Amino acid sequence: MDAKGQGDPIPERNPITVERKSERELIVRRTFNAPPNILFEAWTKPELLKRWWAPKSFGVSFISCEADVRTGGAYRFIFGHAASEEPMEFFGRYIEVSPYSRLVWTNDEGGENGAVTTVTFEERDGRTLVVMHDLYPSKEACDEAIASGGTSGFGETFAQLDELLAIGDMGESQA
Repeated sequence: MDAKGQGDPIPERNPITVERKSERELIVRRTFNAPPNILFEAWTKPELLKRWWAPKSFGVSFISCEADVRTGGAYRFIFGHAASEEPMEFFGRYIEVSPYSRLVWTNDEGGENGAVTTVTFEERDGRTLVVMHDLYPSKEACDEAIASGGTSGFGETFAQLDELLAIGDMGESQA
């Protein structure tokens, strides 16, 4: 309720929806109080991704965040966790990069079970609807992703993105 828009009202005004659209598809929708260009930057700049991508409650921290965000480029995120001696790696390639409107990437760490993720950014009266669509190669791969808890952190992750947007120092962190 304060002037900066921080606190509980943001999640209430901008609820997240997670929907299993088909046997192979999972869709997450969330509106953010920022224009598409700002959100696109938060999804494509490693120095910004590190500030919001991993849910804090999961206890993971970025060891490395590399992203060559262009069609044909690649990404590699490496996380550490106190309960694991081995780091967790997430990597793939960008199939499509349309600035401020669309990102499509592979999730190659899943091998043949890896999803293709499409994220769109749609401006709506100064706000942005973000739609994240995961297409899995099979029903079993989608079931496994849900059962493993891999889809459970969206609410917290997007709340962390809200915090980053509210701080407003995204441009200062650019290299």
